[in-house]
Amino acid sequence: MKKLPRPFYDRDTVEVAKDLLGMWLVHHDGKTERIGRIVETESYLGPHDLAAHSAKGRTKRTDVMFGPPGHAYVYLIYGMYRCLNVVTMPEGHAAAVLIRAVEPIKNCDGKTKGPGLLCNALHIGMPLNGADLLGGNLFITKPNNPETPTIVKRPRVGVDYAGKWAKRLLRFYVKDNPFVSKR
Repeated sequence: MKKLPRPFYDRDTVEVAKDLLGMWLVHHDGKTERIGRIVETESYLGPHDLAAHSAKGRTKRTDVMFGPPGHAYVYLIYGMYRCLNVVTMPEGHAAAVLIRAVEPIKNCDGKTKGPGLLCNALHIGMPLNGADLLGGNLFITKPNNPETPTIVKRPRVGVDYAGKWAKRLLRFYVKDNPFVSKR
């Protein structure tokens, strides 16, 4: 499988979020290869986006977001769920795409409709925070026979605190896919 190249990630965050739909997220833990087809994403546009973690500035937690594109930003929410983001844009911009749901392709252990569930199913943990998506363990690839999905745009989930940013259409998903987390 050929990994997506660095220039794929070094682009407008909204475009990356849409273009990730239909791609395969691959995690190989040394024993098992797990694959899910990305069917839902959300864009977080940088420090000016009040829903983005980077809106509070550069911290130990968000440091990866300020780094080069094409790296994984994995964080913990509610003290128990891990979420996977893909860092986009040039270094220092602090934008990312949250992977919200995947359709199981291979060796997924459990439900994948939601960012925490997909991380559990694909065994994506905190040690992968900062992982280079061009590396060997965690990467995204274009499937051999990609489909061109019909994309639905909606407001992001769970960001009501972000004022006008809460209503922006920055969530994207594959129309009619049964693995989308929320309709």
